[in-house]
This record gives sequence, C-alpha cells and structure tokens, in this order.
Amino acid sequence: MSSHREAPEISKDPVADNTDLYAFVSPDKPDTVTLIANFIPLQDPGGGPNFYEFGDDVLYEINVDNDGDGDANVSYQFRFTTEVLNSKTFLYNTGTITSLTDSTWNRRQFYEVTRIDASGSVILGSNLACPPCNVGPLSTPKYATLAGAAVHSLTGGRLVFAGQRAEGFYVDLGAIFDLGDLRPFQSLHIGPRPSVSGVNSTAGLNVHSIAIQVPKTDLTRGGYAGTSASNPQSVIGVWAAARRQRVNLHGDGSSTWVGPWMQVSRLGNPLVNEVVIPMGEKDQWNALTPSGDSQFLSSYQHPELAGLLPTLYPSVFPNLKALNTKGSARADLVAILLTGLPAGVIPGFQNYTGTTQADMLRLNVAVPPSSSPSLLGLLGNDAAGFPNGRRVFDDVTSIELRAIAGVTYALVDTSYKPDGAASLIYDVTNPNTGTPASLSSIGMNYLSSFPYLGTPNDGFDSPSVTPTSFAS
Repeated sequence: MSSHREAPEISKDPVADNTDLYAFVSPDKPDTVTLIANFIPLQDPGGGPNFYEFGDDVLYEINVDNDGDGDANVSYQFRFTTEVLNSKTFLYNTGTITSLTDSTWNRRQFYEVTRIDASGSVILGSNLACPPCNVGPLSTPKYATLAGAAVHSLTGGRLVFAGQRAEGFYVDLGAIFDLGDLRPFQSLHIGPRPSVSGVNSTAGLNVHSIAIQVPKTDLTRGGYAGTSASNPQSVIGVWAAARRQRVNLHGDGSSTWVGPWMQVSRLGNPLVNEVVIPMGEKDQWNALTPSGDSQFLSSYQHPELAGLLPTLYPSVFPNLKALNTKGSARADLVAILLTGLPAGVIPGFQNYTGTTQADMLRLNVAVPPSSSPSLLGLLGNDAAGFPNGRRVFDDVTSIELRAIAGVTYALVDTSYKPDGAASLIYDVTNPNTGTPASLSSIGMNYLSSFPYLGTPNDGFDSPSVTPTSFAS
C-alpha cells in the first residue's frame, strides 16, 4: 500500500494504519465526490480464525480543508462496535453466511458515521452493518451480494460503505526497496540485474476500506457547486487520520479507554511518509495535522531518493545529478505535494490551495471524469487523475518516481531537460515501453460504481495460493 508500515510506531498497530487514500469525482455520479480511506495493510485472505476487522478503540477520520489553511473544515468520523453472538466457539462463522443478519455469522461489526463542520456535528447514520470478510466459497458463496447489502444510503444523497475490499494499489515492493532496483533499466544498476517484468507485490491481498460518496457541495467552501475549474472554491484538500486514547488495563483482563483522542496515523499524498520523510521524523509526521508540514519542507525540496538515483544508476540520470550538484530546491515537488499547482503551470488546470504548505490530496472538483483515463494522471494528460485527487487505478508509484527523477522539474524551470530515462520508469505496468497500460490489462479488480474497489479475495481461491497435489 502507498503508506503501509511506513513509520516505526504505526508499523506495530495495523488496525490504525492508513494505507491508501483516494479522492475523485465519481465517474458514474459526476455531481458527487467519493472519498476512500484504507486501513489494515497486507491482509492474507486466509487469515482466520480471527479475520481482519476495524478497531473498536480507534477513531477513524476523513478530513477536508476547503480554505487552504491545512486544517479541517469538514470531517467524517467513524466509530465501530463489534458484536459476538457465541463466545463459546472459536469460529468466525458456524455455517454459510447468506445475509448480513444470518445467525451463522458469529462476529460482526457495526458503525456510526458523523459529519463535523463549523456549525457542529451531525450523525449521518448509526448501527450500520459492515459485511463479513470473504472467508471462502462455502462460508461466503455470494460475497458480492453481501457487500452490496452493506452499501448504505444516508440523508442528502450520500452513500457509505465500510468493510473488506480487494487491495487496489499495485506496486513492485521488491524492486523499490531493493536499493531502488527500478524497471526497465535495472541492468544498469550499480549491481546489475536482468531486466524482467514488473511484479505486483500486493496481488491477491485485501484491505479494509471506509468509503463515503457525497455531493460536491458537502465539501467545498460556501457549498460551491464546483462549476468552474478556475474558481479557487472548486479545490479541496483531503487527508485521512486515525486516533487512539490511552488504554487502562484491569486485573480481570478487561480494558478501558480514557482521555483525549491522539492522532497516531495520517495520510494525504501517497508514498510521502514512506519515502520522503526521514525515519527519525516519521512518527512526528503521523501525529500532526497538515497545517504543520512546513517544518518538513527540506525533505520535499531535497528528497533522498532523488539524490540516490544518479548514484545507483551512474549512466542513466546525468541531468538529475547536475541538478542535485547545484543544490536546487525541488520547487516542482513542493507545488505538487504541498501547495497544489497554480493556474498557468499546466494550461487550463489548477488545484492550488494557497501558500500554506500542507500535505493533502488536492482535488479540483470542477474537473470532470475522463472518458479515456490514463493511469499516469496529469503526466498522461489526464487532468482527472493524480495529483488532481487520486482515483483507485492511478499508477501513483510510477507517477511519483518519474516526478522525483526530474520529469516535473521542467514545470518550474523550462531550461531543465529531464533525463530520457525518467519518463520510462514504470513500476508494474507495461514493461516494454514504460507507457501506461490500459485499465483492462493491469489485472486489477475494480468496480464501475461505489465503492469502486473490487470484491476481496477469499482464502480458499486467493490468487496468492498455489495449490499443491499430495503426490508432489
């Protein structure tokens, strides 16, 4: 996931670990925006008998800034409650689960969703059922139907879903963290390797998603309808967070949670705390709101990976090496990740929120969904994709690797010529040319309607399971 296990402390607390955040104008309902926050990384579909679930002791949030100060103007908060029907069995389910009310489903979760803005808080829904995890064909034979029953309609034309989904983020983790063993030119690495196709390290895994679809007017300053892409009111900043209270343990084995809620995890732009923020500052970054991000400015201006690439690939990035040697601050990355792109940088587009440096997904809600989307978003001339928000299928790893390698520096310095290899970097898609693959060819399981992330993999038929015959 784009932010899985990215900081020392949150790596020990997966239930509160933000893994991915998405914000996009809904392709099938373009007068609405869909916000999705994922938690609990790298789920093995066969992870029973204690299958994955949200934390009853965690406060989950999706926050929206619509005035550019890096603080939330609108928040959606989610609290979960677990119900056990039979505590005398170890089984998650004692038979086939055909509906959300079946007594055969032994451990179930419900949640409440609250909207908070300057006028106060309103409970939008309570006692909303999550679907079960996708156990297998005997336990959950019609899983898509179960999940569909867990999409709940709220007042004001809103939809909400909370539960297990197929992991939608694809990334070659083995290549990235093997000293930046980038494709398609790993043979030119300081430790030469044969060139092979990208590997999707998250294939066959699941995640837990909190998804909410709301009218644009729910999110924008002054309830603006988002009709003009040049109007600053069309731009919002989005981040997700998880909070915990202090735990008191008792001699009888029970526990209570007391005191104020403390933020333990957050996520705006993908991969930032993963590979931009240095290890010694990661836990601090997770505890802050985006309005405090100016203290991390130097990490965005001089990302470590940009300095490593010319060293790891001596013959591949000469122009990036020269840029680093001059000590040039990466104003392009600051604009993309911390302020948004002002009007004029890319003709006809802007998602600028002002001078406050804050790590948020910035979405111009007036940009309509694309009829022919590119996995490379803005780098693929598709203004509806990352870093204008983030759709579930956007190839954010390739986009950010190309940006760090210098492709986007020409936006702020027209005299700079990016290294040709920087535009060929790919992560998983299309190993032959570096050109983004089509949606159908990346092999991911997306839906065309809410909640857009696909049916989770089950433990019996998971793609990560390789059957072995007894004879072998």
